Amino acid sequence: MPNVSRHSSLTPAYCGRLSTSPIPALRLPDESMEPEQTYRFIHDELMLDGSSRLNLATFVTTWMDPEAGQLMSETFDKNMIDKDEYPVTAAIEQRCVCMVADLFHAEDLRDDDPSSAIGVSTVGSSEAVMLAGLALKWRWRQKLEAAGQDWKGRTPNLVMGSNVQVVWEKFSRYFDVEARYLPMEHGRYVITPEQVLDAVDENTIGVVAILGTTFTGELEPVGDICAALDSLASEKGLDIPVHVDAASGGFVVPFVHPDLVWDFRLPRVVSINVSGHKYGLTYPGIGFVVWRNAEHLPEELVFRVNYLGGDMPTFTLNFSRPGNQVVGQYYNFLRLGRDGYATVMHCLSDTAKWLARELAGMSVFEVISDGSAIPVVAFTLVKGTKYTVFDVSALLRSYGWQVPAYTMPDDATDVAVLRIVVREGFSANLARALRDDIVEVLGKLDTTGVGGFSDEAHFAH
Repeated sequence: MPNVSRHSSLTPAYCGRLSTSPIPALRLPDESMEPEQTYRFIHDELMLDGSSRLNLATFVTTWMDPEAGQLMSETFDKNMIDKDEYPVTAAIEQRCVCMVADLFHAEDLRDDDPSSAIGVSTVGSSEAVMLAGLALKWRWRQKLEAAGQDWKGRTPNLVMGSNVQVVWEKFSRYFDVEARYLPMEHGRYVITPEQVLDAVDENTIGVVAILGTTFTGELEPVGDICAALDSLASEKGLDIPVHVDAASGGFVVPFVHPDLVWDFRLPRVVSINVSGHKYGLTYPGIGFVVWRNAEHLPEELVFRVNYLGGDMPTFTLNFSRPGNQVVGQYYNFLRLGRDGYATVMHCLSDTAKWLARELAGMSVFEVISDGSAIPVVAFTLVKGTKYTVFDVSALLRSYGWQVPAYTMPDDATDVAVLRIVVREGFSANLARALRDDIVEVLGKLDTTGVGGFSDEAHFAH
């Protein structure tokens, strides 16, 4: 009989090389693979990841409109740095910067002049923080030079709470700035004006105040800190600028707490960073840093290149990056507008506050932050409980939920908490399901009578 080859459609999907021969993980394979096979291989391995929608550890957006996803997929190949080649994408970026600066009440904004907004888009708030910190350091040097003083023999310092995100520690170490951390204490997880005044001196380049801390989601008293520094300036002539790290709260507070004055309405605030990929509701990674006006961004930090075609100013730590994140953010700005963002943020806050009330009604939990500042709930176990927050976190993972457990910053490391970040896509039904699963987990822990399921903290950015 003739040797008849089987039709490919009859070949079982998982009986080929993918299922019978190991594929090297740490070196290039010797043989090539078909696109469909490669996709299936990687897709199947990624199934072992946790579900991003059930990841309540991360602040980062895990859901967007399908139309936004389509726009972003169409612009992966556009290099954000090539502004002369992609002028429309560059214009969209500047429009986004203007919208953020306007939201935060920056000075001298003109509708007929997009360049009047002083700021840049970044790869999340981490890059934004680095740029803001550099501007503070350069401004400090310029002030000393203008006063005829030598800055080279001095060590600049930055005053901030021990509750800051790790990127501030990176900035201080990478750029030779002394980090002056203000400690927390049991029951207080934000900095105070009194602490700030005790820490600043003539070598302080700035004070960092957080609008929505990573640990608890609380808002630091930006207005009170600025008022204390205003008094210090009038009494002793020590003029210290303030940077607001609004990575988590910058797209929440203007809509949920519109009367709270924390931004450029306070003259002492010189710069603000915010993460578009958090409550800006855009997939990672996109962020922004904006300055009060051009005076606070030293010209020496802005580089100009012409080898891409045209004289292009650039102030970034990276160079090439895709334009799709900016396009996704622009989609959200147009799609939602102020009314839409207000609706989303109020909805998320309502869900977070409902969940906090449910947790407070369980005898084993003490709620630290109830979601009223930003949609973040932090809670701990009451003293005398026979198991730990790490046990609760570990057992919730068996239900698919990723709820981080971690210790608080210095000097409150004896306090261990759980944290739930309520994001778009975390519906009221999912909140009820989480509540029910927490009740089941607590029942199991009560029944076993022992802890020790996990001693490892699962902290997330």
